[in-house]
Amino acid sequence: MFVDEVDIRVTAGDGGGGCLSFRREKYVPRGGPDGGDGGSGGSVYVVATTKKNTLVDFRYHPEFEAKRGQNGQGSNRTGYSSDDLEISVPVGTLVFERPGEDGSGQPRLIADLAEVGQRVLVAQGGHGGRGNARFVSSTNRAPRRTEPGRPGEQRFLRLQLKLLADVGLVGFPNAGKSTLISRISAARPKIADYPFTTLIPNLGVVSLSDNRSFVVADVPGLIEGAHEGHGLGHQFLRHIERTKVIIHLVDISSFSGRDPVDDFETIQRELRLFSAAVAAKPQLVAANKLDALDDPSRLDRLEAHVRGLGLPFHRISGVTGVGVDVLLEEVWKAIVAAPEPQVFAPEPVTDATTPEPGYTPEGLDLLSPASHRRDA
Repeated sequence: MFVDEVDIRVTAGDGGGGCLSFRREKYVPRGGPDGGDGGSGGSVYVVATTKKNTLVDFRYHPEFEAKRGQNGQGSNRTGYSSDDLEISVPVGTLVFERPGEDGSGQPRLIADLAEVGQRVLVAQGGHGGRGNARFVSSTNRAPRRTEPGRPGEQRFLRLQLKLLADVGLVGFPNAGKSTLISRISAARPKIADYPFTTLIPNLGVVSLSDNRSFVVADVPGLIEGAHEGHGLGHQFLRHIERTKVIIHLVDISSFSGRDPVDDFETIQRELRLFSAAVAAKPQLVAANKLDALDDPSRLDRLEAHVRGLGLPFHRISGVTGVGVDVLLEEVWKAIVAAPEPQVFAPEPVTDATTPEPGYTPEGLDLLSPASHRRDA
């Protein structure tokens, strides 16, 4: 199952409470306070990894909670701080903060994890409270005051995956995208003669001579109205936002019952309506299914229309391989000349648990005899 958008909840660990304790040893009548500080709770980080290529795991495990810090102990012993919790996500994941549990409001982008090992803090662990030994003064030699640990942050996040590929392959259903990607790479998508055979994006690595290679992504389900959610386009159009080059595949055979020029213009319009940046990417048009061409005028009209727009035009057959090698060499040249796709810089996450300057939390004055033990 391919999942590219999920909502999760992350909770950092609470800080441990400070200890109220007094030194009690034989022949030491006035040992004094020795309550230690509490340990810090674990923070939550999101880390990009190549070991995942989908967000499906989060659909069944949407909640993550780091461990709390240990309470302080007597003999001025500070409680253990808990380890941070790392959540692994696929490279290319965008991390958004949702305003609330109901998911209403406009999500705020926290980070764009476009590199392997990139790590971002999403929830800060709570700081440990101070023990009573920290409150000793010249006027208060035996303080009974302690601080509770501060709570860890809780955030509601939306994870959105955008595949990292150099080339995006777009076109109407049954235009031959799956056939082409299976010929030029080791990808083996499902191929059949009915619409929407491909239900998830497919990635393939194309190898050329001189150790050159690039990654191509097959984006399924583009039809008229895709930008509004018709077909599968609205769900998967985002995956070509990171690509450098677009290959627009057009079916020139008569089996589809559609006009190739109309098909071309429909997909172009959907790309513009989805994103002006996507529509402005370098694009190569490939007239596919030369092996099934039964009306040469369909090919001639499409070529005249595309060249009139100043776009590169190629005649290919994904089945026989005619023209594919020439197309790939032109794609490589376009990749080299294309600018790097935009990557959003992480936004700073507010640390709600860091004490403000001059902050002095209200302490706890525990007067019960039971609270005087060492590890209270």
